[in-house]
Order: sequence, then C-alpha cells, then structure tokens
Amino acid sequence: MCSHYEGVRDAQVLRKVFQVEPPADLGKTDLWPGYPGLLIRRPREKDSGDDAVPDREALPGLFGLVPHWATDLKICRSTYNARSETVATKPSFREAWKRAQHCIIPAQAIYEPDWRSSKAIPTRIERSDGRPMGIAGLWSAWKSPQGEWVHSYTMLTTNADTHPLMNQFHKPTDEKRMVVVLPESAYDKWLVATAERSDQFLVPFAAEGLRVGSERD
Repeated sequence: MCSHYEGVRDAQVLRKVFQVEPPADLGKTDLWPGYPGLLIRRPREKDSGDDAVPDREALPGLFGLVPHWATDLKICRSTYNARSETVATKPSFREAWKRAQHCIIPAQAIYEPDWRSSKAIPTRIERSDGRPMGIAGLWSAWKSPQGEWVHSYTMLTTNADTHPLMNQFHKPTDEKRMVVVLPESAYDKWLVATAERSDQFLVPFAAEGLRVGSERD
C-alpha cells in the first residue's frame, strides 16, 4: 500500500506530460494521507458538447477519499488506497466506483518500506525512464457543514505477490501490494471508462518500467 508519495509540482511537466493546465494551488511535494495534492479528471462539462472544454482538468484535492456521508475529513487518513478486489463493495469507495469517478494522480515517485534488513527503510520507487507516474485513482466531492466543497482522491492498488520488484517491500508476512501505474497511452481511456470496464486497467506495471530511485536533487 502507498501512504507516501512525491507529487508533481512543475507546471511545465503537468502541461507536457499530463496535458492539463495547472491550478494555482499545486499542493505539497511530499504527500501523506490528508495532505493537499493534485488529481486529474475528465471535466464534468465535457459531455455538454462544448468544444472549448478540455479533455482533462487538474484540481486540488486531499490525499484520502472522503465519501459524501463522512461527517469530517478525518476519514481520509484511512482511505488513501483502495484495493482493486474490494473497491466495488467497500462503503468508502463503492459510490465513486459505481459512478466511474476516475482520476489520475500525478506522482514523481512513491515510497514503500523495505523490510529485508528487518527494519522499515523508506525506499523511493520511480519510473525507469524518469518520467512521472500517472496513478489510477478515484475522486469524490464532499460538502462540509459550512457549505464548502472539498475534492479528494484515493489510489487504486493491486496484488504484487509475484511482481519481481514490488514484492520486495512491506513486512515478509504481509500481502504485497502496489499502486496501479497507468501507461500514458491509457490516460484518456481510463478517464472515460465505465465502471463495467474499469477492471481491465487494474493490472501491475511492468517491473522493468520501474526502478529504485535516487534521492531528489
């Protein structure tokens, strides 16, 4: 599971790689559950027939999905990852899944604990080509008691017990998990996919496409 990642805060990277116009608030660089980050989704107005509406938009949002029935934002501390096997039935995620509220989470790297030395060593994982990751996620909008709308998101994960790289992380007795890193060619397809077709995107990213990265410059 991924509870820590490095967001993309370079406006030019967001424009070039993710083809979105960055919002004024780019969120934090180091993100943990409850921190403000970015989500990329298909604009709600895209289906209106207005050609001026872009195919993708970037919005500020909290890392950790806040379902409409939540009473406060504390729930995001435990809803930052959604298991692909149970996302359709879990109360926190099932509405966003049913409505196909798909998003892409731009990340320069993720961090996972390496326990092979018997201690949890935070390890940076990035794409082998150095390009940012587009992680498959779900988004939600929550209305606070004060009437303010808050967007939030969760990362989808899949089993990684047999993944040559990602099965090295987490405790030896734990199930191995990894976030769903989308190929860039699948970005638009994911954003428009129906709930019935969503499962086909939830597959592990090839091991050769990932590497244990160096510290940030």
